Amino acid sequence: MPRTVCGRPANSCFKPNGVPMPKLEQVPLAADEFEALRLVDLQGMQQKQAAEQMEVSRQTLANIVKSARLKVVDCLANGKALMMTEIEGVTDDHRNPTE
Repeated sequence: MPRTVCGRPANSCFKPNGVPMPKLEQVPLAADEFEALRLVDLQGMQQKQAAEQMEVSRQTLANIVKSARLKVVDCLANGKALMMTEIEGVTDDHRNPTE
C-alpha cells in the first residue's frame, strides 16, 4: 500500500562519535518509519491523524511506529549506526512538513 511521506531527515546517517563507520553495525530506518516518528513523537499528532496523513490504517501506523522506536533505541543503547533508507511504495509529498 502506498504511503505518503512529507518530512526528510536532516542527515542520512546518525552514528556514535569517534567510531569509524566500518566498525559499526548499521540499522536501516525506512522513510515511512522516519515519517511516523516525526508525526507522532516530534509533532505530537494522535496516531489516527498521523495515519490519515500517511494514508495508512491506524494499526499499520502503530506497527510502523513500534518498529521505528525499537530501531532507534537499539542504536542509542548499543552504539549502532542508524541509516535512513528509501522504500518502494512511498509517495514523496512535498507539502510543508510542519503541516
